[in-house]
Amino acid sequence: MKNGQVMLTICDTHVLLFWADRPDRLTLSAQESLTTARNSGRLACAAISLWEIAVLFRKNRLILPPQHTSVSYMEDIILSLGLHILPLTPAIAGLAESGVIVHGDPGDRLIAATAIAHQALLITADEKLHTVPGLRCVW
Repeated sequence: MKNGQVMLTICDTHVLLFWADRPDRLTLSAQESLTTARNSGRLACAAISLWEIAVLFRKNRLILPPQHTSVSYMEDIILSLGLHILPLTPAIAGLAESGVIVHGDPGDRLIAATAIAHQALLITADEKLHTVPGLRCVW
């Protein structure tokens, strides 16, 4: 990081959901990293995480209170956390499919590739991602 700039921190999709609905499922390290990044305005998620949340809602794996739609739920998380949404780029797509990130879930490969491309810390409980070369994870 240049000039003492704080590192960007990316939340895996489940981290966003835990923060919103089950904060007790976040480890102390995950909570501290999330809070530090949020307070410094350096908290982000990969755009694919929004799609993953919408899929969970469509499949009834994410049941929302009556006042929420999947869109309002995602918007509330983004606003509450001050999240930066990081787009999918050709470099990220290429990295995700390069074979460097060994993971069966394409969404997780894209999230990991996004973190690597941005030289960011990734908050994730996914143990497979903790073994990816060049990916810095906390949980």
